[in-house]
Amino acid sequence: MKSDIVLAGVGGQGILTIATILGAAALNDNLYLKQAEVHGMSQRGGDVQSNLRLSSEPIHSDLIRLGGADLIVSLEPMEALRYLPFLSEEGWIVTNSVPFVNIDNYPEMEKVEKALRDHGHVIMFDMEAVAKEVATQRSSNLVLLGAASPFIEIEPDKIIEAIRNLFASKGEKIVEGNVAAFREGRIKATEQM
Repeated sequence: MKSDIVLAGVGGQGILTIATILGAAALNDNLYLKQAEVHGMSQRGGDVQSNLRLSSEPIHSDLIRLGGADLIVSLEPMEALRYLPFLSEEGWIVTNSVPFVNIDNYPEMEKVEKALRDHGHVIMFDMEAVAKEVATQRSSNLVLLGAASPFIEIEPDKIIEAIRNLFASKGEKIVEGNVAAFREGRIKATEQM
């Protein structure tokens, strides 16, 4: 088993929370794990990116080479596009369809979407709307994680256990909302596959 995952988004969207959950689930599954993060101007709405490498064999580098990623997971479509050169030909993109417009020259969304869809292996939908339906908009990152989970070789129950452990101190309502968001994201992704 080997999964090289690029997690991308904008500061404050919860990308590093996804990395934390996947890391905990991987360790609970006795997998090897390497992670490298770039925070940029994350506190000011800047780029946040994490290389997450999971394997049943030892891993020597924490960085993913160009063309080596199995999966790009992004809460911001332009950020998914930014890391497209890292994606392998067989790799998948799982991204939110709603942009976080934080720059004056944000490209037309139609062009961003076309460039992503031209790759061929794309799961793209409004993660925030799904999160609002089942929990709160703040859980859109958990919807994203659920949508990415069919492409990650970790049992969903192990990921859910990691979600429960991470959010346990915030109370049962928050835990169950985040688990519901994860499950709904997984359903939406499998409908698009």
